[in-house]
Amino acid sequence: MEALLSTQHAAAASSPTMTRPLPGAAPAGRVAFGRARRAGRASRDAPRVATGLGRLLGQAAAAVADSKQSTRDPCQAEDASTFRLFVGLPIDSVAPDGSSVSSAKAKGIEAGIRAVKLLGADGVELQVFWSVVQPESPDRFSWAGYRAVADMAAAEGLSLRVSLRIHGTPGGNVPILPGWVTAAAASDPDILFTDRSGSRHEDCVSFAVDELPVLAGRSPLSRYEAFFRSFTDAFHDLFESTITDVTVGLGPNGELRYPSYPPGSSAATFTGVGEFQCYDKYMLAQLKQHAEESGHPLWGLSGPHDTPGYNESPDSKDFFRDHGGSWESPYGDFFLSWYAGNLVNHGDRVLGMASAVFGDKPVELSAKVPFMHWWHGAKSRPAEAVAGFYKSNKKNGYSPVAKMFARHGVTMVVPGMDVCMNKQHRSTGSSPDQLLVQIKNACRRHGARIAGENASLVMTHTSSFSRIRSNILTTERVRPSHFTYQRMGADFFSPKHWPAFTEFVRSVVCGEWDEDDADADMAAANAAGRRDNAWETQLV
Repeated sequence: MEALLSTQHAAAASSPTMTRPLPGAAPAGRVAFGRARRAGRASRDAPRVATGLGRLLGQAAAAVADSKQSTRDPCQAEDASTFRLFVGLPIDSVAPDGSSVSSAKAKGIEAGIRAVKLLGADGVELQVFWSVVQPESPDRFSWAGYRAVADMAAAEGLSLRVSLRIHGTPGGNVPILPGWVTAAAASDPDILFTDRSGSRHEDCVSFAVDELPVLAGRSPLSRYEAFFRSFTDAFHDLFESTITDVTVGLGPNGELRYPSYPPGSSAATFTGVGEFQCYDKYMLAQLKQHAEESGHPLWGLSGPHDTPGYNESPDSKDFFRDHGGSWESPYGDFFLSWYAGNLVNHGDRVLGMASAVFGDKPVELSAKVPFMHWWHGAKSRPAEAVAGFYKSNKKNGYSPVAKMFARHGVTMVVPGMDVCMNKQHRSTGSSPDQLLVQIKNACRRHGARIAGENASLVMTHTSSFSRIRSNILTTERVRPSHFTYQRMGADFFSPKHWPAFTEFVRSVVCGEWDEDDADADMAAANAAGRRDNAWETQLV
């Protein structure tokens, strides 16, 4: 990989298609951030200065906005110059014990960072895993490897978005949880999420034990806080110069959701309904108590008995049927409201703690939500429901989450800005356009800021790039504040991908894009989104 990245770095330096600063543009400086937003207030009182590609994208977005009616809502043009582009670094940038970056890998990462800087990216994203920083002891942190990578970004004058990951299967050679947490789960398996058949999700600690002393005498929430505070101590000198964004992990793959996929699977391959994850003894105890307090003790004996299996369709069992399904019954609403409420409460606890930890740091605080677009066309939206997104009376399941994000002043990262309709999606009742409208409407109503990522790693199809470009240059009030392209590696710098990515960046800045068919597809998708907008607004 080192040789490939070094070769691409050299090619990038001489490529005539690389993005260059606009004539007369000021030299790139550091990104200056005010305090993260608090109490749901929009971040309009702390001006930001975008650098690199962000300045260019801001100018492009502003030009698109200015081409519209001059009588539009002034909020639609807010922060046009603050959009920034990040490129994700490899997942396994650091050794599994957090101690170092191997010399060969360090050279490859360094060459990759230089290449994306020459292209014009504003920064890179570094995923920092709890399992790597605290591999064997709850009392010892190992930051040397991650610090080495952060220093590489700082040396190139790039911004750094740090994603602090707690739960979920990272991939590569990264451990899923710290060894001492895995040992605690071996003694008490019920601290892990459990499905109806009793299978455990070994990569995710149950939200029901957030405040219970189940991890070496302390609660998971307390352990997460220690992880975050140790990070601020180890990188304190970079907050004023390099680290501009911190993304807090809330669940599997860093997203705020239940691990509703089969254990060991991922969104890249799974398109089933999924299953509820409420069968560990701690979740069941909370369900029992809630049912008794609600005057329906029999409803708290277990989860629903008539739900589909992981890979079954919604109508294979009674619970999620479009007509007469149990989800529409008083019991269904009781259970789904409790289940979704527990998810929001978990996010509220972690983001409240994170806001306190990073409150005096000049960073934009964010967290990810899932982009569960399959089966979105079903009335019950089952994939969203089993992941924890539901609101009574068939309303927008993302609304309570957006309200909670806004209350803490946290940006919502949507990892599906590239998803387009295809034949596979149609077979699963997918509707990515409607889902994105739904998320944007929830954020618009509650004043939550959004950012984006791509769901498919290292894309080559022009329609996916077109989808991202459309979302980046939108003139809507809810415009992404930044976008992170996932992710750097051998495939990213391959001859098949690198020219396409370079052309995508140029198209965003200069409006150059040779893709008549893709534009037609995007126009149709955008038209569908506009048609659904009025309907989705009623579901907030």
